[in-house]
Amino acid sequence: MLGLAATMLGVLFVLVLLGLPIVISLVAAVLMFLTLSGGWALSLPQQVLAGVGDYLLITLPLFILAGGLMNATGIADRLFAFGAALVGWMRGGLAHVNVASSLMFGGMIGTSVADLAGTGSVMIPKMKASGYPGPFSAALTATSSGVGVLIPPSSPMILYSVVTGTSLGALFLAGVVPGLLMAGVMMVTISILARRNGWQPMNSFEWSRVLHTGRHAILPLGMPAMILGGLIFGIFTATEAGAFAVAYALALSTLVYRTLTWAKLRQALVDSAILTGEVLMVVGFSTALGWALSQAGVPMALSAGIEGLFPTDNVTIRIFALLLLALIAGMVLDPLIPMIMPVLLPMLIGLDVDLIHFGVLIVMTVVIGQVTPPVAIALLVAAKIGRDDVWQVTRANMPFLWALVVALIILTLFPALSLTLPGLMN
Repeated sequence: MLGLAATMLGVLFVLVLLGLPIVISLVAAVLMFLTLSGGWALSLPQQVLAGVGDYLLITLPLFILAGGLMNATGIADRLFAFGAALVGWMRGGLAHVNVASSLMFGGMIGTSVADLAGTGSVMIPKMKASGYPGPFSAALTATSSGVGVLIPPSSPMILYSVVTGTSLGALFLAGVVPGLLMAGVMMVTISILARRNGWQPMNSFEWSRVLHTGRHAILPLGMPAMILGGLIFGIFTATEAGAFAVAYALALSTLVYRTLTWAKLRQALVDSAILTGEVLMVVGFSTALGWALSQAGVPMALSAGIEGLFPTDNVTIRIFALLLLALIAGMVLDPLIPMIMPVLLPMLIGLDVDLIHFGVLIVMTVVIGQVTPPVAIALLVAAKIGRDDVWQVTRANMPFLWALVVALIILTLFPALSLTLPGLMN
């Protein structure tokens, strides 16, 4: 059976590398396994329906819609101005504003690709016009878009919660400090590069500017703040938080800014439905893949292999081994979490790993995988937006890639960075 599993995974990787849609690749791989193993073909739709039948998944379209509605209000300019007032005075000021904008903007959208699409079309041309190299501008924007994935709401954390049964509210809280840490290591990297290349600040620091721009940004920033507060104080569940986010976004865009037209509302609904459908299809067929791998005994074989390669009782070392495995898979597969977590979950339970802590680590691994060749989907999108050569963008991204790896190591060695805020829920 392990031979069949290896053949199935080989087919999956080949089809993905050939450019076939991930859903078609998953269907072909699982059907091939069922055919060769003599399994029942109807097991595939059964597992797909089981994968998308979790009630918690209703949170996903709600947060996606809320982010789309917030985006329709034109909040990017307000957040950019606030970010410029906060960090624009530093060397390489515009690059720091890029990170700050992604930190704030991504906390409302919940997906790195959506954040990249929302901010990249603004930030990359603006940075190039200000004298920053095109590949650097695209690389920074691609990597900084991953910051918001750790700040609630977060689509990867929703998927992780569904697969593992971990509290979504606790996961949301666990991502706040790591998200700030990720932004911090990126800004340190920018400061080093700015001093080396002579990049200048974009403005001086003035409290009056911070207060003025902050006043315009406070309402958009209120959504993630209220979600966090509601979860900490038990005002609503994570699913109810999604409904609250939609209501808040609607009120803000219709009653306050009055920028939401019927055409924009229709477009937000259509985009949210398409993105939700794409994600749920991958979740369902990834569940079927995980079931097939489980039937083939892959989790037990993988666990035995890791124990053989790392004959130690040190859980941290084995966590690093699992993260390395996830990173290798994440270089090719997107989205990673629904595909790999059904395989890793039995090992995590056996090692008595805190699933909330590992959830933050695997989401961070997803972010790193999106900017690591051979696929590097975020770099591809950013290079396309900036009309730059993708290999030059990849080279320019190396300092940020290493910065993310350092942040992942810190988060792995110091679980309290992830677990302190969730502890407030108890």
